Amino acid sequence: MSRPSEGRSPVASIVSSVWSLIAVPLLAVLMALVVGAVVIVLSSVLVLKNPFDPTLPLTAYSALALGAFGSYDSVVSTLVLTTPLLLAGLGVGIGFRAGLFNIGAQGQFLMGAVGSVAVAVWFAHTPAVIAIIAALLGGMIAGAAWGFVPGLLKATSGAHEVVTTIMMNYIALAVLAWIVIGPLRQPGSVSPATPSVGVAALPIVLDRSGHIGIFIAFLAVPIAWFLLFRTTRGFEIRAVGANPDAARYAGVKPRRLIVLTMSIAGMLAGLAGATTILGVTHQMNTTFSTSVGFDSITVALLGRSNPIGVMVAALLFGAMRAGAGPMQINAGIPVELVDFIQALILLFLIANVALRRLLRLRGVSGAEQTGFETITRSYGGETTG
Repeated sequence: MSRPSEGRSPVASIVSSVWSLIAVPLLAVLMALVVGAVVIVLSSVLVLKNPFDPTLPLTAYSALALGAFGSYDSVVSTLVLTTPLLLAGLGVGIGFRAGLFNIGAQGQFLMGAVGSVAVAVWFAHTPAVIAIIAALLGGMIAGAAWGFVPGLLKATSGAHEVVTTIMMNYIALAVLAWIVIGPLRQPGSVSPATPSVGVAALPIVLDRSGHIGIFIAFLAVPIAWFLLFRTTRGFEIRAVGANPDAARYAGVKPRRLIVLTMSIAGMLAGLAGATTILGVTHQMNTTFSTSVGFDSITVALLGRSNPIGVMVAALLFGAMRAGAGPMQINAGIPVELVDFIQALILLFLIANVALRRLLRLRGVSGAEQTGFETITRSYGGETTG
């Protein structure tokens, strides 16, 4: 951690604090783009047998940026893709703050989607406002329940959340298949699929695809920030994540906080699933899948588990997803490049200690309570129970 210098102006202190937080994520993104540029050039020459073109990475990244922000429709598409990443990323980030490595956002997302569809079908003949609110709440409750289980197991038996959340992901896939094939199957459908959410579909407020869930996601950012940094419960969550023994000595009950935090994380991931179903796809089939749950882990790490940072990271990932298609069409670069760059970002983030030492980044904060320490402690076998 950087130490305040005597005589330093307030502006310099703020700049130093901001740089301390964003240095590693910013460098991780820049280095991933550089390595991605090298791969673009080498693959063009060695695989496609094209002439050497040093400007190809610039062409690819320009097409990617224009695909994400080059028009009003592109911006709306970016925001739509950002919405579930932001909500699920906030959930994972809050878990990191409590020292919990929640890999279950994928299952929580799926169960949130299932819960919202089930409630939407049940409320099919009610006014739209009631149906929408009920479906969103159904998704949140289903996601929270899917987070509650591993939280309870960790609090009561010490079962590691990494193991239990991975298991819950597979159970969620099985439940999804059973629900779509059985109780929620659309009568007369050729292939198993649920009925449309009908009146519970989220209203379109931005062009053709910009549903109101976008605003719900961005509204969740200040709420999460206020919870973490301006409430007693948020302080307890951060205290348990920093030092569970000290928190217990101060009167905090870590086990109760573990269950609460995992439930909140599941609720946010479930809300991400609900907004996706109610705002985008409007129904589910047995092959319904998404990478949001796993991408949200990288989003939380890149955002340093700070709600504002998570918002910026989610926007970055949403922009890359939105620009991937236009990049392939206009620059001839496969959409898989985006997955490769995101994987590189995660790699450089995980290697943040080596990155700071290699680049001699003095005064740059390390891993504490931003997710990196939680991952290290998780694989080191320590628990917070």
